[in-house]
Amino acid sequence: MKINEFKLERYFAKHEFTAKYLLSSSDCDGYALPYLLAQATQNELALWEGMTLGYTESAGNPLLREAIAQYYKIKSIENVVVATPGELNFISMNVLLDPTDHVVCVSPCYQSLSEVVNAIGCELSFWKPRSDEWEFDPADLEKLIQKNTKLIILNFPHNPTGSYLTQEQLDEVVRLARKHNSYIFSDEMYHKLIADNRPEIAPIADVYEKGISLWGTSKTFGLAGLRTGWLVAQDAEFLKKVIAFKDYLSICNSAPSEILSIIALNHLDAFLLPNLEKISRNIALFDAFVAENPILYSFTKPKAGSTSFVPLDIKTSSLEFSNQLVEKTGIMTLPCEMFNHRGKYIRVGFGRANFPEVLEILGRYLKTY
Repeated sequence: MKINEFKLERYFAKHEFTAKYLLSSSDCDGYALPYLLAQATQNELALWEGMTLGYTESAGNPLLREAIAQYYKIKSIENVVVATPGELNFISMNVLLDPTDHVVCVSPCYQSLSEVVNAIGCELSFWKPRSDEWEFDPADLEKLIQKNTKLIILNFPHNPTGSYLTQEQLDEVVRLARKHNSYIFSDEMYHKLIADNRPEIAPIADVYEKGISLWGTSKTFGLAGLRTGWLVAQDAEFLKKVIAFKDYLSICNSAPSEILSIIALNHLDAFLLPNLEKISRNIALFDAFVAENPILYSFTKPKAGSTSFVPLDIKTSSLEFSNQLVEKTGIMTLPCEMFNHRGKYIRVGFGRANFPEVLEILGRYLKTY
């Protein structure tokens, strides 16, 4: 397979570990290992201390899959497969799709959601929001579906805009998929990160027989370094194909990451609630900041997730703005060019504790811009 360069990740690789401040991170601050272990029960600590560093089961540790299943209506671990999140996306697209298939994907999107489909050779259409309010209308999705639409790719809570669907809107998407016998692959990596207490939509695997839910520890839990993700689906035959494909990639998961993920999943609130408090606090700070800085001429608060796509009133491109900003202040932002999105926007992430400090430095810079 020939695949285009992952622009967003290459941009992060250039700046993420050299920039002094990260304003565009999609994840929350990572928790320290002692904090994670402090949440564990005696039985969970025994798992950790008795762990051996050999090969693990391809589908994932059964105890980990049981811990995952508690968050879904589906309770059989046969409906759960564990791997890294990006690997699961890559495998799913290759298992499901042929070059003759048509796919609809949300846009803007994290590049891997669309780029793997593109590399397979499928025809690709994009379901886009109608305005900078970032509202995705299922009526617009319906217009994009063709006779050979094999797959619809969702991502809610949405990266980068912070958009979210209502359950009624999700039900309409499911109705359309069922009508056309299409699969739905739902990137739910920000599941449960809902800062304003709006109703939570169901995982797609719970409401659709051809729905595939992707979640993991990176965003909600603040444990990106574990590299743990999972698929949940009613279609057990599809998951068997995923496991077989995985034999050509990672084969199995990291034993330490599996045990640590079990602990995190069994103690969700210890990781989720501090992240929600931090995101809510930073959104409020940024809302006031935008009012004082006309270069950031509007701000649609994220309905869910930890990011927002913020428009810029500038003469240069978003990429030029971001490059100058990191060079002069040490603040890394992510321009909309990394999402193949037209216009002038940057992604802002609200999951970091030093957000107020970064805003202070950014404010001084914008006054001279």
